[in-house]
Amino acid sequence: MKHIYLVLALLTSLSTAVQAHDVTIANAWIRVTAPGQQATGAFMNITARQTMRLIGVSSGIAGVNEIHQMKMENDVMKMSAVPFLALPAGQTVQLKPGGYHLMFMDLKQTVPQGTQVPLTLTFENASGERSSLQINLPAKLSPAKGGMRHGQHH
Repeated sequence: MKHIYLVLALLTSLSTAVQAHDVTIANAWIRVTAPGQQATGAFMNITARQTMRLIGVSSGIAGVNEIHQMKMENDVMKMSAVPFLALPAGQTVQLKPGGYHLMFMDLKQTVPQGTQVPLTLTFENASGERSSLQINLPAKLSPAKGGMRHGQHH
């Protein structure tokens, strides 16, 4: 009987947003790569119940894992790492192509269509307390229509 409840809980988590005690992740995905490609990006919507910051990302697929921002400066699109991403209480922050996103460089492997890529997000609340959220991102060429939501909290 325990196994049935565990399976039902797992299936429910795959069809709904991932939610830690203070953070919800929805519509998460990572862009597929071609053989030899050295970088890719991950995208998602993050909603924090209390004011927090995303202060780190890590994944075994890359040697360099960073939070990035793309913005226009003097009619030129520039991309750069940022030390953190502010998450105002109750507001959804979108990580999307052409804006804030997670960047994985010095890839150790190809990211094929349909695979699941594990990563860990690290958050810090206003008191300086840190927490981590482990999720699995589906590899896609572009976001799913209707919003694919995956992940698992540990």
